Amino acid sequence: MLTKTKIYLSSPHMGGNEQKYVNDAFETNWIAPLGPNVNGFEDDIKSYLGFNNEVAVLSSGTASIHLALELIGVSKGDEVLCQSFTFSASANPIMYLGATPVFIDSEKDTWNMSPELLEIAIKDRIEKNKKPKAIVAVHLYGMPYKANEINAIAKKYDIAVVEDSAEALGSTYHDKACGTLSDFGILSFNGNKIITTSGGGALITKTKVLKDKAVFLSTQARDDAPHYQHSHVGYNYRMSNVLAGIGRGQMEVLDDRVAARRANYEFYKKHLSGFNTIEFVDEPAGSYSNRWITCIKTDSFETREKIRLTLLEDDIESRPLWKPMHTQPVFKDCLHFSDGTSEDLFEKGLCLPSGSNLTNDDLNRILEIINNTPPNL
Repeated sequence: MLTKTKIYLSSPHMGGNEQKYVNDAFETNWIAPLGPNVNGFEDDIKSYLGFNNEVAVLSSGTASIHLALELIGVSKGDEVLCQSFTFSASANPIMYLGATPVFIDSEKDTWNMSPELLEIAIKDRIEKNKKPKAIVAVHLYGMPYKANEINAIAKKYDIAVVEDSAEALGSTYHDKACGTLSDFGILSFNGNKIITTSGGGALITKTKVLKDKAVFLSTQARDDAPHYQHSHVGYNYRMSNVLAGIGRGQMEVLDDRVAARRANYEFYKKHLSGFNTIEFVDEPAGSYSNRWITCIKTDSFETREKIRLTLLEDDIESRPLWKPMHTQPVFKDCLHFSDGTSEDLFEKGLCLPSGSNLTNDDLNRILEIINNTPPNL
């Protein structure tokens, strides 16, 4: 009897030229966290994003958020407004700096930060003499958040925005690339992202001065001196030349990866929209999602679990949507402004397998199992 192949939620997908860039690093002995691939990868990303931006490639998206908040000036005792419906990496760097996250719930159109709740939170904190130092908003699962509204509110109250685009490389908002819409942008190249360097991320800034400061901080903040001298606390956050080589090869196939992910979404929507127990989140006008992960919202926790567990029995990975940060034990004492939207999504939502390397046989196998999930959906 043949063993069925495991289907992962979102696995790495190499394009072929990654090995060439990695071999170049070995052949030229550029193994350190600097070198031609690092510079080339930054240039590749900058060219892809368009508009005026500077890019520093780093060890992770989390490191990028950390440095963005430090460049803004977030420090001990400050408050940072953060999207609640996200992965913990959006919020953890706030804690690294001794600041306190204040969590903002989602709106129903995009599942991202609610502009209405954001402004309510800002007014509340200002009234209590705790004006927030920054906002961390997230393009969740590749769907752009309402950047025009969020930026307008941030500008009104003079608060910097960190645009967490870890899941949104290849997405656009009113024809502008996600990652370039706010004061600082964040990318992730973790193994499950739309392109990967195994581990890695990038910080996107508006000026070279800010990029250079980020690079300085990411390389242990070594002063310009013939000896090792340090006037600031630094970090070991720079991406290696080897991993950047993988990134260069991945950038060559990014558009293909976006197309494949969007095709997955269209397949699922075409074949599952007939169930009255399953909903999809559509793109609002002006938004173009890379559809990094195709997500569904079911009518109940029970329906979601029936689908998830039936898929699991056939060695197919799916996963509940993110558990909101304001419900996480580690953040239980943090203030939050919520209306129940993200908690409802967590209870009823499911991430379906979405890798760009899924075959038609894989997709049909997933569909058949969902169609036959007992009792009938």
